Amino acid sequence: MNFRPRQKEEPEINLIPFIDVLLVILIFLMLSTTYSKFTELQLTLPVADAQQLRDRPREVIVAVSADGRYAVNKTALDGRQVEQLASTLAQAATAGPDSVVIISADASAPHQAVITVMEAARRAGLSQITFATQSSATAGR
Repeated sequence: MNFRPRQKEEPEINLIPFIDVLLVILIFLMLSTTYSKFTELQLTLPVADAQQLRDRPREVIVAVSADGRYAVNKTALDGRQVEQLASTLAQAATAGPDSVVIISADASAPHQAVITVMEAARRAGLSQITFATQSSATAGR
């Protein structure tokens, strides 16, 4: 029988895994931090003048009614074919390919009618297309 007291092992704190975890966290924080450098660049940003007149000669306004009829620059069209609309858009585009087509469609207008206007603009060589909207405050009036 061995009654000698055993040697107690002293607890040892292993710091290497702790340091590894801290380094991973440090690298993660360094990579995910965004650095703002506002003081390095002095910029003068352009301002928009709300009262400035828009360039009307470049605009071609196409209105689409709820039943799918078209009006180009407030002139109603008789037909609904893409070819007829494309020729009318080409004539109305006084600035040539730089003209902007503004599609003002009724909320109840068929989706196909709007797509037809976009296809007619493409055939007329007009690539700048935008949609007219109204704010929700004026929509209820």
